[in-house]
Amino acid sequence: MSISKDLLDILACPKCKGDLILTEKGDGLICERCRLLYRIKDGIPVMLIDEAIPFEQSAQE
Repeated sequence: MSISKDLLDILACPKCKGDLILTEKGDGLICERCRLLYRIKDGIPVMLIDEAIPFEQSAQE
């Protein structure tokens, strides 16, 4: 289950307040500025900095 476009438009990175990008699989949100991936569990984004995982560009491709 992916999140809606409306929700994606209002969400921001909790660390830098920057824009987030939905992963190709729809299972996470990426902050390119912080290089963090926020996972989506059961259709709900987990927007906790401590729960975010480092994001590598090569992992997305």
